[in-house]
Amino acid sequence: MSEHTIGLYWKKGPEDFKYDSYDRTHTIQYAGGQKLNGSSTTETYGKSEYANPEELLASAVCSCHFLTFLAVAAKSRYTVSTYEDKAIAILEKNSEGKMVVTKIDLYPKVTFEGERIPDQEVLSELHEKAHRNCFISNSIKSEVTIHFG
Repeated sequence: MSEHTIGLYWKKGPEDFKYDSYDRTHTIQYAGGQKLNGSSTTETYGKSEYANPEELLASAVCSCHFLTFLAVAAKSRYTVSTYEDKAIAILEKNSEGKMVVTKIDLYPKVTFEGERIPDQEVLSELHEKAHRNCFISNSIKSEVTIHFG
């Protein structure tokens, strides 16, 4: 077991504390000292220049898949030379009428080097194994789909 702690800091500004006017900007601090400014989406009166929770969830899934994929590839004796991805989180109402991230799509592009280069079938197996072992994907209810090729 491991424990992962963040700090979140927010303070009311000079504006009135009304739903459509209070500042949603806050700071998230990670255990290593890194700080990230966050807000809500612009649709919920947030600031687009700061990360919102939906983006942070997508980035957590994307990062976890990436790190797990590297581990799977290395253990399978494939050398990854580059990896890039784009994650898209879909926020919509669920069957209970509540807003939830229902789906996260990943679009990884991976290049390999060396004598062992996986074909499309093996690449699919590597991504599937990474997805099955990504603990963030295993922790959420949202559907996560890996698009590659």
